[in-house]
Amino acid sequence: MGIAGQIALQTLAVAGIIVFVVITGFAYSTLLERKLLARMQVRVGPNRAGYIPIPRRGQSERRLLGGVMQPLADAVKLFMKEDLTPTHVDPVVYNLAPMLTVAPAVFSLAVIPWAPRIPWLWELVPDYLGRYEYLAIAPGLNIALLFILAITSIEVYGVVLAGWASNSKYAILGGIRSTAQMISYELSLGLTLLIPVMIAGSLNLNDIVQAQIDSAWFILLQPIAGILFFIGALAELQRAPFDLLEAEQELSSGYNVEYAGMRFAMFMMAEYMKMIIFSAIWATLFLGGYHGPFLDAAPMLGPLYLIIKILFSLFIMIWIRASWPRMRYDQLMDLGWKTLLPIAVLNVIVTGIFIVLAEEGVFDGILNTINGLF
Repeated sequence: MGIAGQIALQTLAVAGIIVFVVITGFAYSTLLERKLLARMQVRVGPNRAGYIPIPRRGQSERRLLGGVMQPLADAVKLFMKEDLTPTHVDPVVYNLAPMLTVAPAVFSLAVIPWAPRIPWLWELVPDYLGRYEYLAIAPGLNIALLFILAITSIEVYGVVLAGWASNSKYAILGGIRSTAQMISYELSLGLTLLIPVMIAGSLNLNDIVQAQIDSAWFILLQPIAGILFFIGALAELQRAPFDLLEAEQELSSGYNVEYAGMRFAMFMMAEYMKMIIFSAIWATLFLGGYHGPFLDAAPMLGPLYLIIKILFSLFIMIWIRASWPRMRYDQLMDLGWKTLLPIAVLNVIVTGIFIVLAEEGVFDGILNTINGLF
């Protein structure tokens, strides 16, 4: 096997492991949401599938890891459901739409940096990772952030086409809402992404992580940008309180009302995978990515730190869903155009001014004066 074949094989191995971990994470993020929502709403939640019974004298048995197999039970149920295709739909687009929703979520994984150089892993796949200082499916892409913007913009097409192909008034209204919502919040989200790029001076995600390691996490330097990105991500994900495109009270599930079985499961898979992807992007841009204590001595901790930050982001998303009511559609549009967009534009201008002044050395005298006083 030549060098090209070895690189291809090693790339497939690394990509397969990362994609498998994220897909498994998608399954258990559904369990995490159901468990957390149950706790926050003072109810039980899934506790039957897969528990380990522990007998207690004079009391009912204790259920250890109750509900841990619930995602598998849900998958079996969806596999066994009858997968109907209504007679009035456009069959080609109807079947293509779920795949168009899932594929961009998987492609976004390619540029996420998961860890710094890990010596034993670099020795295991030297042809693939030897030239790079961080672990990713596609390391060394200098326009990684632009790639993510392009890929995440495609995701809305699956929702729009699903609504159109279903030939249902509820589905098409959900698709139209998703288009308007994406346009309204993509502007502020894109402007917010400029902040880490301006501070780090690069579109490469690993360079942005390194800039945070050298100075401070960008959520501390730019908390406004971090909050704006998180709100914009919620709107892009159509998560509560921005889930207007599938509002049950108005649209009877919206764009996916005509779907069942595994095609419906693909929409669910895309939603939770996008939650994980946006959480990973937010953690990379504003929470230091894989950075954490003792990373120099144990670089294998990098993926663990990133996973912890992703879980923290998922917890906030679920917490917001449990505690914040759904917005009206006019409130959704007003928030995007009249509040988030002006703040994002002003934040970019102010950040640019501060960066230029810092490069000119304007703040050096102030810092020297402060150091002299203390």
